[in-house]
Amino acid sequence: MHLKEIYLFKNLSEENLKTLEQFSYEKTFDKGDILFYEGEEPENLFILTEGIVRVYKTDFKGHEITLHHFYPVSLIAELANFERMYYPATAEFETQGKVLAVNFELFEKELLKNPTLSYEILKSLLYKIKILDNVIVQNLMMDAVSRVAKFIYEHEDLFMTLKHNKIASVLNITPETLSRVLKKFREKGILVKEKSGYKIVDKEKLKKYF
Repeated sequence: MHLKEIYLFKNLSEENLKTLEQFSYEKTFDKGDILFYEGEEPENLFILTEGIVRVYKTDFKGHEITLHHFYPVSLIAELANFERMYYPATAEFETQGKVLAVNFELFEKELLKNPTLSYEILKSLLYKIKILDNVIVQNLMMDAVSRVAKFIYEHEDLFMTLKHNKIASVLNITPETLSRVLKKFREKGILVKEKSGYKIVDKEKLKKYF
C-alpha cells in the first residue's frame, strides 16, 4: 500500500512522505503470527494495512481475554508508543496480513509537529478509549445472550468465519454457553443452521437483546 493511501498520511507533502519512507517498512504476517507480546517494549508505530489482528490479555490462569479485533487501515497500540510504556496486551494475526512499521523515535522527531497528522492520531487515541469502554460494558454489565447478540450484529463477518471456540474466547464465555445462545436464536427465527455454518435471517431482531 502506498503511503498516500493511508489515512494518517494523505495530507502530507511529498517531502514529508519521502522522509517517512526513510524510516518505515512493510512486513507480511501469516495467520497465527504475533505482532507483539504483552510486556514487550515498543519501538515501531504499527499500522495495519491488510488482514485482521486480535488483541488480547492473558489472566493469571492463562486464559486469553480478547479486547478487540482490528481491521485495515488502523493504528494498533499506539498509546504504548506515546506513553513510553510496555505493550499492555498481545496482538495476533487472525488471518494473513501486513503492517506498516514506522520507527517511532524518528516519526516523533520529524513529522509529529504536522497539525493534520496530530489530529488523526488524537482521533485514533479517542477511539481506543471507546474500545476500552465497550470491553468494560461487555464484561461487567452484559449477560451472555446480550454479548452474543451484539457480536453477531456488529461483526457479522467474524461470526461467519471464526470458529465457535474463538468467538467464545472473544466474548469471555464458554463454548457451551455460546451453543445454548445460538440454539435460542435459532428457535427465535434469527439464525438458520446450514452445512457451512449459520445464516442470519433476521438481523434486526438481535437489537432487542442488547
